Amino acid sequence: MLVVDHLRKQYRSTVAVDDISFDVRPHEIVGLLGPNGAGKTTTINMILGVLEPSAGSIHIENVDLARQRRRALACTNFAAVYAPLPGNLTVYQNLRFFGLIYDVRGLRARIETLLEQFDLRRFRDTKCGLLSSGEQTRVTLAKAMLNSPKLLLLDEPTASLDPATAQDVRGMIRSIASEGSGGILWTSHNMYEVQEVCHRVLFLHRGKILLQGDPKRLPQEHGAATLDELFIRLAREPLAQTEHAA
Repeated sequence: MLVVDHLRKQYRSTVAVDDISFDVRPHEIVGLLGPNGAGKTTTINMILGVLEPSAGSIHIENVDLARQRRRALACTNFAAVYAPLPGNLTVYQNLRFFGLIYDVRGLRARIETLLEQFDLRRFRDTKCGLLSSGEQTRVTLAKAMLNSPKLLLLDEPTASLDPATAQDVRGMIRSIASEGSGGILWTSHNMYEVQEVCHRVLFLHRGKILLQGDPKRLPQEHGAATLDELFIRLAREPLAQTEHAA
């Protein structure tokens, strides 16, 4: 679904992303982890075509983003708690508006399917600004699925949710990965969530990938009791971690 090859982003003397390579496969949820300033959001913005890389390449569904940006982004979508939908529009109006932007065929039927899938039918005529955080997150996910993306980018999708609602949303996202044909790139600071949801994780620090592998096995493989402990160690002592798990 996604192949990132030797990606680099530099602002004058500051290197935000430093020669990273990774992929996301069909039905796979890959966690992009790291402390604030590690380069996660910069990486996502380059994959979304918002930022232009200083070097390297990004291929989405075997399409080169630099050469065929529109075609590559047509099979991509994005959701984040810091990117809410217009609050003065109803749920249906938001989905219709973004569906027109994405040029979704059979839009009316697609919206009805998503309202059912994300349990939003009773909110179809409610303005998004009046919804709870969990309900708004479900609408954002429905929006992100309008074009049936092959690559779904999720930046802290459950950050503002209570534990029960977050669990429901994680279940929805796992279903998207298992039942669809695409893959998901997920950023989070919640290591419990990452261990529960992600098939593979990448630890990013100062723009470099320090470690990658199965989040359930990595702590034991590197002498840590938990993924939280490993995350803290990598954030504080990145130079001590030189392995790059295959």
